Amino acid sequence: EYHMLRETAIKVVRHLGIVGECNIQYALHPESTEYCIIEVNARLSRSSALASKATGYPLAFVAAKLALGIPLTEVENSVTKKTQACFEPSLDYIVTKVPRWDMSKFQGVSKEIGSAMKSVGEVMGIGRTMEESLQKALRMVDPANPGFQKHLLYENMDDLKQELSVPTDKRVWAIAQALHEKTLSVDEIHDITKIDHWFLRRLEGMVKTWNKMEEFTVDQVTDDLMLEAKKQGYSDVQIADILKGSPSEDDVRAKRVGANITPWTKQIDTLAAEYPADTNYLYMTYHGSEDDVGSANGGVMVLGSGAYRIGSSIEFDWCGVSAIRALRQMGYKSTMVNYNPETVSTDYDECDRLYFEELSRERVLDIYEKDSAEGVIISVGGQIPNGLALPLDKAGVNIMGTPANMIDNAEDRMKFSDMIDDIGVQQPRWSELTSAESAFQFAADVGYPVLVRPSYVLSGAAMNVAWSDEQLKAFLLEAAEVSKEHPVVISDFIQGAVEIEMDGVCKDGEIIAAAIHEHIENAGVHSGDATLVLPPQDLTAYQKERVRDASRKIAKRLNITGPCNIQFVAKGTDVMCIECNVRASRSFPFVSKTMGVDFIEAATRAMVGVDTSDMNLPTLETRNRPANFVGVKAPMFSFSRLRGSDPVLGVEMASTGEVACFGATKEEAFLKSLLSTGFKMPEKNILLSVQGDLEDDMTHCAWQLHEQGFNLFATRKTAEVLNKNQVPCTVLEYATEAGEGEKSFVDAIKNDEIDLVINVPTHNSTRTEDNYLMRRTAVDFGVPLLTNLQLVKVFADAVYKFRSGELEGLNPETLFEHYQSESDADAWTNPNEFH
Repeated sequence: EYHMLRETAIKVVRHLGIVGECNIQYALHPESTEYCIIEVNARLSRSSALASKATGYPLAFVAAKLALGIPLTEVENSVTKKTQACFEPSLDYIVTKVPRWDMSKFQGVSKEIGSAMKSVGEVMGIGRTMEESLQKALRMVDPANPGFQKHLLYENMDDLKQELSVPTDKRVWAIAQALHEKTLSVDEIHDITKIDHWFLRRLEGMVKTWNKMEEFTVDQVTDDLMLEAKKQGYSDVQIADILKGSPSEDDVRAKRVGANITPWTKQIDTLAAEYPADTNYLYMTYHGSEDDVGSANGGVMVLGSGAYRIGSSIEFDWCGVSAIRALRQMGYKSTMVNYNPETVSTDYDECDRLYFEELSRERVLDIYEKDSAEGVIISVGGQIPNGLALPLDKAGVNIMGTPANMIDNAEDRMKFSDMIDDIGVQQPRWSELTSAESAFQFAADVGYPVLVRPSYVLSGAAMNVAWSDEQLKAFLLEAAEVSKEHPVVISDFIQGAVEIEMDGVCKDGEIIAAAIHEHIENAGVHSGDATLVLPPQDLTAYQKERVRDASRKIAKRLNITGPCNIQFVAKGTDVMCIECNVRASRSFPFVSKTMGVDFIEAATRAMVGVDTSDMNLPTLETRNRPANFVGVKAPMFSFSRLRGSDPVLGVEMASTGEVACFGATKEEAFLKSLLSTGFKMPEKNILLSVQGDLEDDMTHCAWQLHEQGFNLFATRKTAEVLNKNQVPCTVLEYATEAGEGEKSFVDAIKNDEIDLVINVPTHNSTRTEDNYLMRRTAVDFGVPLLTNLQLVKVFADAVYKFRSGELEGLNPETLFEHYQSESDADAWTNPNEFH
């Protein structure tokens, strides 16, 4: 089958005359050799990066050379550095790619996976067998998965069969449960899922090893059985769970190392080790008898960011790459550990050594001991490396930068809140969650709304604002599940407060670089979904000074060395600290590019003790950077891909990307960044539906838009308010109440009569179904949507300035059009020069 499809591919490429990259998708009949070609893309595809890194054959690099007319025989394979690029890669290992889905962050979304892509990231596990690489990949997708074992329980047989027959992002756990409980045979699973017997038998073999190990304690288990389990990809944590007498992970590790069962380091050399290769692409496996490379003898390890997911994406990869480049510039050997094929940090030419490996305590220790590394940098990869601080520190690893116990003081909500009180920094009233009764008592004392916050989480997982006893009860259960080992804290949620952030770099508790920026949206929208403004335009001098003062105290007490991010809320004369991350934050790339200096390079220098005085860093005392422009960062969402999800924002993050633009004023930069996300400027009709509590603010914005010549449409309650305040508008019926011949807002949106939908709900909204229908219909029909009142205000101001001709650079032209309008005197090249 393989050779048949390979021959077909060669014929197709020759027939179409393709030079460079090509991607062909086939459908192959499982029981015969019948096949068909679904599509051919004569370009790099989404899987090109995966294929390049899985084989060690740099596809885009070779394709670019071919496009320049250089023949294959003259292109050197830049990974092996010894062979030509006309070799077809051959592998002596297996790569398993598993996608990462984040459906649970959205309300009402359909979990089924099908022909439309819904995953937000992917991982690549490498091993010598399918079992080894699959178990690695399942742990990489989410460190909370121990591996291929019972994970999510399906109560009854019907649920289990439903999960198997209609694939969702959880299907693999249903197979694990069926095999572990022996409720379905391999043949029965095959009949329901049509997954090939070969894969299912492999999975069954893993379960058999599990069953064998259940009968022994850590002392009784034989070396052969231990090696068999390690070869099938079982981690020390899993083995500790399986064995009798509940040993610890360290007990299993000691037994394994004592029996000389340690992983071998292997190269990804594209040639199955048949030819010499000089590559730094490495992975570890328990299959083998020798290392392909010697120990690195020193060097600094940088832990990468893992799978892209909502809340931890390319920003942390940028931070990791900046750290490696800074290390190499200073003459240090650098080692990267990461398993995401989509990243720059996993490029073979970025670091001295690259391990395509898990970011787990077990694997980091394996590499650290084998390479005798000088230290590990954990503060540039987001939350996964940060969570390893205490476990690695206890195992004797040298953590560079802020001490591990101080990272714990910042991440552990309880210790952090105590510390903030102790150093005299203001914060919202809080209490540790000991029981449900105490939570209800606290809520009664401070009054709703209250915020429930677990420790050690990224992108606000299980963080919720509760407005009533009922909601609070539901949220407490969820938070307790997420944060099992660390405390959950409940605090007063400040309504209508401005959110401020300080991104900084510290050295021995002193802040050496700082940038203070504000959010356009009020507190209550996650900082990853908020629109950021730098330098801040609406903060008072008093508020900024309070932020500087608090930042100094916190950095000093936590003795921070390296990057940090502190968040505040401000209302009236109160400026309160809500959290501190002792690691690079999501906004570091934006801040570095707006300020014109690399904050991560400064942080890396601080961590290895190199001077930063020549970098021209902005400090807390710097007042005028950037002096002549404003930067605005706006979020990008993927609601249109996620059928049924509700496009409204809260304290848990939902955006999947971001854009940033510069402008002479806040309004100019804001409009540019809004248009960059695919937002279309409205031409004439705007639909409004706003909760009654906000009617005063809304009236001002509505009048401003009316004055600009827009026709306003509104739902009945909003229209009553606008008419009472003498703002002209047309009433559209609620979708749930529209009778025969009456026009509802859904009809208007579907008929392309509306250019912009403004729907601002609050917790008091009663027409939740109508509100949801309005937002969802807007997303489904590609109509721009605003759901936040502060955004609407800035938008109305910006439209006013735009229409009166005050803003520059909002009418983009193509390069071709630009050249045609440019005079010869303005051009910086001759008309016939190529540039």
